[in-house]
Amino acid sequence: MTAGTRTHDEPATGYASVGSAFYPVLVGAFTGLVLISNITATKGVAFGPVVGNWSIITDGGFVVFPITYVIGDVLSEVYGFRATRRAIYVGFAMQAVAAAAFWLTIFLPAADFYGNQEALRTVVGASTQLIIAGLAGFICGQTLNAWVVVAIKARTKEKHLWARLIGSTIVGEFADTLVFCSIAAGAIGIDTARDFITYVLLGWIYKTAVEVVVLPVTYRVIAFIKRREPTYRPAA
Repeated sequence: MTAGTRTHDEPATGYASVGSAFYPVLVGAFTGLVLISNITATKGVAFGPVVGNWSIITDGGFVVFPITYVIGDVLSEVYGFRATRRAIYVGFAMQAVAAAAFWLTIFLPAADFYGNQEALRTVVGASTQLIIAGLAGFICGQTLNAWVVVAIKARTKEKHLWARLIGSTIVGEFADTLVFCSIAAGAIGIDTARDFITYVLLGWIYKTAVEVVVLPVTYRVIAFIKRREPTYRPAA
């Protein structure tokens, strides 16, 4: 290999190769959490009223979905945009498979003793709309999240990790939340402009706040993987 030439499998400076034990584990956790959050999101959740008739409106996916952005940040910071985009595609494909499997289950003939066909149709119908919402929001938000991490890292190198993590979350989560809520609102019963605005803003603020709260953990996970990834080449 001539000087200055990089092979196809050799990672760029500042990133690690995907051919390690950590990458598939992160992708598996990333995909699993996305699927779980789309199922739990079928339930609309209201806390309050807080002030007057205003309630805090969200969905059941708020419990685990923010963690997908934490994992997305780890993937982007350690493995780069291409590797993270690959993980996004895997998550996207598995959500599509889930939607197809749910509808196939609805149309399969029910056994005589099975009395929950209509309940299944109601829940799965909502799940499918939420999966479509999740697919759209996921591909927009996670792609922007990864792009921002990589773009800031190109300028800051190994410094100011906090700026990459928080900046990417603010941009990615806003895009994800806006797209997701625009499609999912009807599926969980949100039918007024006030509740929709609350739904979007609460989701965005909450998910961003989670990223800030778990920032020390994210720092440690990234440092742990960087130290143990033999192909990681610090940006200089």
